[in-house]
Amino acid sequence: MKKTLNDYLKMNYRMEIITDNEEGGYVASFPDLPGCITTGETVEQTVANAIDAKKAWLEAAIESGIEIHEPDSLDDYSGQFKLRMPRSLHRSLAEHSKKEGISMNQYCVYLLSKNDAIYGK
Repeated sequence: MKKTLNDYLKMNYRMEIITDNEEGGYVASFPDLPGCITTGETVEQTVANAIDAKKAWLEAAIESGIEIHEPDSLDDYSGQFKLRMPRSLHRSLAEHSKKEGISMNQYCVYLLSKNDAIYGK
């Protein structure tokens, strides 16, 4: 069955908002809707503009017969993976996490998150 505009509008498309360091304000985009991007002076205005942009993008795609992908889902990810490492690194991570007073798992999540934020841009 062919999906309607309302079907797509009900789907939870992930919105990304970043600061526009050159022009000021914010930029919003939807990774699953290529080219669907907008700006705003405040986060609130940017979110409102993004909702309008998403609707306009979907309308144009439906009218033009462009394939619309459904939103990426976190259901495909368990939040776990197995990692092999040298024993010396294991010891180092265990010692650092103990100094911080947190589990090694929490410490590794912290390190991965920190680096993902740096390199994910």
